[in-house]
Amino acid sequence: MYDGPVQDLIDELGRLPGIGPKSAQRIAFWLLDQPQADVERLAQVLSTVKANTHLCSVCFNVTDSDPCRICRDPRRDHGSICVVEESKDVIAIERTREFRGLYHVLGGSISPIDGRGPGDLRIAELVRRLSDPQVTEVILATDPNLEGDATATYIARLLADTPGIRISRLASGLPVGGDLEYADEVTLGRAFSGRRYVDKTA
Repeated sequence: MYDGPVQDLIDELGRLPGIGPKSAQRIAFWLLDQPQADVERLAQVLSTVKANTHLCSVCFNVTDSDPCRICRDPRRDHGSICVVEESKDVIAIERTREFRGLYHVLGGSISPIDGRGPGDLRIAELVRRLSDPQVTEVILATDPNLEGDATATYIARLLADTPGIRISRLASGLPVGGDLEYADEVTLGRAFSGRRYVDKTA
């Protein structure tokens, strides 16, 4: 549609999730209207965040230090691990101020349609963390949709015979088919407070 670097910019912006061709074009021309210093600052921030962030070696949350701030905080409850799909879910739960334990980021959910099975997630790393005698509870906080439920069910069955570990799942209150990152603090907080434990005999 456009010549040279303008079209290149639109094409690159169009690769971002949730950004269609019209949105990409609108953002591109907005950027072109900004002062050079502002655009250079944005470019520098993008470069810096890519260079300086990585996954925590303990919980696999995105961080600029290792271990991450949450894992190395002595005030956190190290007996409770909340299992989530993505790093953005950690942020959503932290906003509720209802949970003071640790996290484990799976890196997605089980989705046969997308070719993603249990072996593609960080489930083995979770199992290894449970060898720590401090851990007494695993909270399954996967998204309340088909993939999230399948992932939670798989993990619950896998951990069913683990001695000394209680397994719980976030309670109702979250909309079916929704994502944790879009839940408001009150709804997510109530879901956490009312979480139910998984029957290991089922």
